[in-house]
Amino acid sequence: MKKKEELKELSDKDLKERLEAGATELNQLRINHTITPLDNSGSIKEKRRTIARIHTELRARELKNMQ
Repeated sequence: MKKKEELKELSDKDLKERLEAGATELNQLRINHTITPLDNSGSIKEKRRTIARIHTELRARELKNMQ
């Protein structure tokens, strides 16, 4: 739950920046994994989950602002 709390403290701008950086890192991990299998392929899964957490927080804020 620590990661979720960290995301709630960030501004929308910071969340969007992290989202872009995370997506770039994920793509790079996938490319590297295709060429030479990673020692820890779980890092791809963890990066995907982090991106999903950011999307969830942004959506929750969007819905909160609509009310």
